[in-house]
Amino acid sequence: MNLLEHLHAFVHVAEMGSFTQAAERMGWPKGKVSTTIQALESHVGARLLHRTTRKVQLTQDGIAFHERCRDLLADADELQTFFQRHAPELRGRVRIDMSTGIARHLVMPRLPEFLQRHSQVEVEISSTDRRVDVVREGFDCVVRVGPVVDQGLIARPLGRFRMVNCASPSYLARYGAPSSIDDLAHHRLVHYVSVLGAKPDGFELAVPDGHAARVSMPGSVTVNNAEAYVAACLAGLGLIQAPEHGVKELLSSGQLVEVLPAHRAPSLPVHLLYANRRQMPQRVRAVMDWLAEVVTPQLEPWA
Repeated sequence: MNLLEHLHAFVHVAEMGSFTQAAERMGWPKGKVSTTIQALESHVGARLLHRTTRKVQLTQDGIAFHERCRDLLADADELQTFFQRHAPELRGRVRIDMSTGIARHLVMPRLPEFLQRHSQVEVEISSTDRRVDVVREGFDCVVRVGPVVDQGLIARPLGRFRMVNCASPSYLARYGAPSSIDDLAHHRLVHYVSVLGAKPDGFELAVPDGHAARVSMPGSVTVNNAEAYVAACLAGLGLIQAPEHGVKELLSSGQLVEVLPAHRAPSLPVHLLYANRRQMPQRVRAVMDWLAEVVTPQLEPWA
């Protein structure tokens, strides 16, 4: 079996939803495409396509197989040009994950310029506050804010996010502006947790040894999403502590006000994390270098 040929045929059928159109694109008889897909399904031991008289659709196994096929074929194309003197055009899919704030404020505004340079690269961006499993969920790399706890991954340090304490004008009109840590006993905090039901950390502040001390505070609202966290503060529901880059425009416009600037939380480390792959595809390396180029200037230098 010519496995690459079979995979190419499968990808064409999957993406065009038609054996006839796939055959025309490949210059094959329709019957050859059909028998090739049948042989591939027999070889992998799974039904990859639902066939009806009107359309062809991927099965659940086919969806997962199709994603891996595209990556493998892109890697195969890259391997064939490995020793060419002039670098070939990058192509294929790159799957990355990052926080919603980084995606919205830093990456998305600059993404068009990258895709203009590399028009054959497809970027899949997951933006969630959940810590994804890089290997099990098939991510090529992730931009991770906070301590690195993932075992077996390589961490490329980018810098640190400076933190600020914020409140809305409506909140300050109601409760006043805190001027000391002792004043926090009379204030409310919007609590942020990664998983609802977990114990909130409270108000964090840096101490001389560089670590964080925590002050317990009351609060009526707990969220597990960065966008909801900022929205709760804008609604006057309490103080928040957020990376400065995510609230910079709100501070400049007066929609939020910084409080207790002498008691900021410790800066948060930011890393690019990726699995240990000896021969990283060039498209993945290019995306990682571009992410570092975009994100690093917005960070404090790594200490």
